[in-house]
This record gives sequence, structure tokens and C-alpha cells, in this order.
Amino acid sequence: MKSLWVLRVVAVVHAVAICLQPVFMGIYLDGTPAGLGMHETTGLSLVFVGLTQLLVATVWWRSGGRVAGPLVSLIVTTAEVFQAVFGYSRSLAIHIPLGITLVGTTIGFALWTTRQRPTPKRRTKKRRTKEEAVTA
Repeated sequence: MKSLWVLRVVAVVHAVAICLQPVFMGIYLDGTPAGLGMHETTGLSLVFVGLTQLLVATVWWRSGGRVAGPLVSLIVTTAEVFQAVFGYSRSLAIHIPLGITLVGTTIGFALWTTRQRPTPKRRTKKRRTKEEAVTA
């Protein structure tokens, strides 16, 4: 199933990007001001990657996958929006623990997608015409 493969790719990209966030903040704290810009840009991009993941997970679920995919993606994307808000408001007491939780959850979701098996294609029943129903 192609949607599962797309979900896996998006989930891995999401996990890699979110793992870069602490690295970029470390670059900033090490004295390079560009690190803060990279942290900000990646943080905002993560919201859009999360929305993409939510869309792909929903398509996968609707085509026979598990409902946990879009549920976790919705929770992660919502948390990433809050994460951006807390970052801009400098609420580090929430921003840092939420960021750690998001990193772990996103990595866990990417690993979870690799353990999912494609569902077999659904067979649609052929509708009988009136003539076939009469002769049956």
C-alpha cells in the first residue's frame, strides 16, 4: 500500500527534523546567533510537516490502516503548534519539557510506522444486475 510507505517517509523526515531542534539550540547557546534562526525556521516547518503527516496518516487509515496513525499525528501536530507559541513567548518551563516529549513521541511514531504491515486491498463486491438476480 503506497500510503503506508508515504507515511513512513514523512514520519522519518519529521523525526529527523525534530531531532535537529536541540542541536540548533545548542549551536545558539554555544555563541552562534544563526542557531536561533535555524531553530525557529525548523520549528515552524515542523508544524507543516506534522500537518502533512496527519493528512497521509488519515489517507492510510481510510484505506484500511489503523486509527492510531491519525490520532497520534493530530496530537503531535497540536502539541507542535503549542510548542511554537511557548517558544515565542519564552515560556521555557513548558517549551523545553514539551520539546523533549515531542522528540520522543515523534521518534516512537516513526518506529511504529515501520512495524505496520500493509493491509490487503479491499475487494469490492460486484453488484448483480436484475437479470442475474432473477436467474440466481
